[in-house]
Amino acid sequence: MTRHRIFLLLLLVPLLTAQSPLSNDADALFAFKTAADAHNKLNYTLRDSVNYCQWRGVKCAQGRVVRLVLNSFKLGGTFPPNTLSNLNQLRVLSLPNNSLTGPIPQLAQLVNLKTLFLHHNSFSGNFPVSLVSLHRLIFLDLSHNNLSGSLPVNLTLLDRLYSLRLNWNRFNGSIPPLNQSLLDVFDVSGNNLTGAIPVTPTLSRFSRSSFLFNPNLCGKILNKICRSTSSPFFDSGGEGGDNASPPSPFLQNEQGVILSPPSSKKHNKTGVILGFVIGVLILIAAILSALAYFKNQRRQQVECKSTSFEEVENENVNADSSGRTNAVQVIGSELQVVQKKVGVARREKSGNLIFCDGETPFCSLEQLMRASAELLGRGSIGTTYKAVMDNQLTVTVKRLDAGKTAVTSGEVFERHLEAVGGLRHPNLVPVRAYFQAKQERLIIYDYQPNGSLNNLIHGSRSSRAKPLHWTSCLKIAEDVALGLAYIHQASRLVHGNLKSSNILLGSDFEACLTDYCLSVLAISAPSEDLNSDSCKAPEIRKSSRQATTSSDVYSFGILLLELLTGKPPSQHPYLMPADMANWVRAMREDDGGEDKLLQMLVEVASICSLTSPEQRPTMRQVVKTIQEIKENALIEDTGTEGYIEYI
Repeated sequence: MTRHRIFLLLLLVPLLTAQSPLSNDADALFAFKTAADAHNKLNYTLRDSVNYCQWRGVKCAQGRVVRLVLNSFKLGGTFPPNTLSNLNQLRVLSLPNNSLTGPIPQLAQLVNLKTLFLHHNSFSGNFPVSLVSLHRLIFLDLSHNNLSGSLPVNLTLLDRLYSLRLNWNRFNGSIPPLNQSLLDVFDVSGNNLTGAIPVTPTLSRFSRSSFLFNPNLCGKILNKICRSTSSPFFDSGGEGGDNASPPSPFLQNEQGVILSPPSSKKHNKTGVILGFVIGVLILIAAILSALAYFKNQRRQQVECKSTSFEEVENENVNADSSGRTNAVQVIGSELQVVQKKVGVARREKSGNLIFCDGETPFCSLEQLMRASAELLGRGSIGTTYKAVMDNQLTVTVKRLDAGKTAVTSGEVFERHLEAVGGLRHPNLVPVRAYFQAKQERLIIYDYQPNGSLNNLIHGSRSSRAKPLHWTSCLKIAEDVALGLAYIHQASRLVHGNLKSSNILLGSDFEACLTDYCLSVLAISAPSEDLNSDSCKAPEIRKSSRQATTSSDVYSFGILLLELLTGKPPSQHPYLMPADMANWVRAMREDDGGEDKLLQMLVEVASICSLTSPEQRPTMRQVVKTIQEIKENALIEDTGTEGYIEYI
């Protein structure tokens, strides 16, 4: 009998151990919920642990958890160690848009992980170094947290990385020399990174926008010279070279009295005298340079040299003879009128360019007036030019039309431009400077090289051509939503004139809003442009009411429909939300392969363009929804069924 019991036990042991990973997965999920779900949003209970594969956000394969997707679940708490890290068959872990705090735990056990989304939380602490051991990782997003410390050099070991987003944290130190051939999405903007950006073939592919808002970054990619941090004077030249230990500033005798080392005085005396002499010479040179500068400035103000855009006509006469006209037509006579008005104003008032807060002056008014200029377009409140100065610096200049703008005092205009000029976001074309004198007002922006979204959608496309691919629509929609949400949250301002012609494409084809927050300066008048009028919300279309954040949301909905259908706003039929999806599909002639994600985008457009302002969402809510759609698309591509395998 004893033998039979032993035999039965031997048979049962493998069965019991085979079940242990299953129960461990349920335990891991429940342990995570206990610490991270302060508001009890998850239905995980130990009593129902047998059915853990049906828990919210959980997906299993062969009884093991392979995906955990808890986007925007209002989770509040911490991400405790030894919980989700025990899900060693996990492929996708997605916890964005929650309120998780504390450090990111050690996750080295997740050897099968391909996608890790932890962005838009409140995680703190250092970069989780255990992640560099996850060699199957393809998508990594830790952006919009409070992470700090340096980035590990061995990030270069993640050779399957396709997307790496670390932006808007507090990382410091240098950027590792990333050179993964598959890396296609990269963003470290909004940190405290320092030093030169490594010039690797991979990092050189990314534009400035991937590195912005790191004041101490420099290098070729940013077109910013790296300055040496070593002091040219008092350099220790003792024996031992670079490996020699620095001399101790103090010595202690047997009685415990702190003494300065006498030998250092003798050896450094000559250096101190030499440094003092050189310092005096530098000070004298600086004083002389300052005197010369102020003398030159005073001479320029007295002379008020009348130089302007008049060179434009001459430059265009000498343009290339290939028969191809300039990108835009130049109206030299109009620009001369601008110069004459500015010249008169300068004689009556100082008339200097006013640079926005934090901006380093990059040109004078004289240099701007001498620039070669091309007409880019005429808008509802003024005319826009591309100006190329003698040093090849290119800017966009918007000249406000006195007949189209409300009469405001110089003080009111200056206060408003100070507020607008303080807005900085990767999806806004920054206002760098402005000018006003008499009735002449100019606004100077960065120049965006790839034209407008309106041209991308309509400019070179035949009437029978298909609209943009839905992934392009999704990317552009996210860029625009982020910029618009920033305006609404960072200030009490609104865009007021959102349309495809006021969205420009940056050097990396990112969508950037322009002409924002200027509608308050416009005179209320019926628009002659049917498309512009169709972009406006019904409550402000035929009234003198000012634009609001809610009317911006309406304009965004119309813009999203324009993206999805390729049809200008004036050709959008009035449809109920239930019928809008069918119209969009008909315009796109889709084969159904993107139907689910397309439906989600159409729903966003529908709810944004509701007639009642009270029923529209906020732009913050719109951003979250669009990012969820994007994450669902990525997760579907990297899930266990039909995921893309990067080798």
